[in-house]
Amino acid sequence: MGLTLAIVAAVLVLLVIAALVRSVRIVQQGYVGVVTRLGEFRAVRDPGLAFIIPFIEAMRIVDVRETPRTGDRQQVITRDNVAVIVNATIFSQVVDVRLALFTNSDYLVSVDNLARTSVRAVFGSITLDEAFSQRERIGTMLQTQMEEATDKWGVRINRVEVLEISPPDQILQAMALQKQADQEKRAHILESEGAQQSAVNVADGQRQAAIKEAEGAQQSAILRAEGQRQALILEAEGRAQAIQSVYAAIKAANPDPTLVAILQLDTLAKFAESENTTIVVPAESAALLGAAQALRSVIDAAPRAPST
Repeated sequence: MGLTLAIVAAVLVLLVIAALVRSVRIVQQGYVGVVTRLGEFRAVRDPGLAFIIPFIEAMRIVDVRETPRTGDRQQVITRDNVAVIVNATIFSQVVDVRLALFTNSDYLVSVDNLARTSVRAVFGSITLDEAFSQRERIGTMLQTQMEEATDKWGVRINRVEVLEISPPDQILQAMALQKQADQEKRAHILESEGAQQSAVNVADGQRQAAIKEAEGAQQSAILRAEGQRQALILEAEGRAQAIQSVYAAIKAANPDPTLVAILQLDTLAKFAESENTTIVVPAESAALLGAAQALRSVIDAAPRAPST
């Protein structure tokens, strides 16, 4: 009898320990605990220490952090009938754990399948060139299309990143040839534009040089003419001053006809001594003869020296 009581007591102690263990739960940060009582939803427990009724209530831990899920590589057909291999990463987060657990049998599998169908639908509505050049737009389109379904599951799609877009090898080769041809065309265009600009610069330089040369020649001619004009003015002024001085000297000396005749004869003598073969005959011969007569009278009137 005593042994039986000891066994019963030991069983009761084990049951109590098991009940205590089952009644205490620890919810980690980033998770929540969903409590159900006899299969019916009762409450959501936040991170920390949580207590439940053992054997009656159960708790399921749900991750509410943002979770990236990379799907499998799949083949899709673009709008221009090109088969490409696509892979995308879905960043999802549970925002309503009650909907996530009780409106969908497995929300993770549902999100993956929805991502596959959305990728095929979105890439089927765009061309291959758009797929390569508009990845951000594709991600936005995928996010918008998936949110229409995931909102009912208590799951939010934060963003979608397209990781891979791989067309067939033939398409890659054609794209490489197209890119090479485009680069060569741009190189020829740049080369022709450079040659054109060089010719324009050379012509402009020649035009500027010609303008400068013409301006220099014009300025030189102006300065030369100005120098000649100044020289002529100075020479004329010198002659005028010389004539004026000679005239003033002659006038001051009060010359008589005899002096004038002597000056005329002296001038004729200078002409005769020059190497010119031209004979200068004064226009006023009568005046010259008068000057010679006056000179002769002066000589005759001078006293003669006595002869020995």
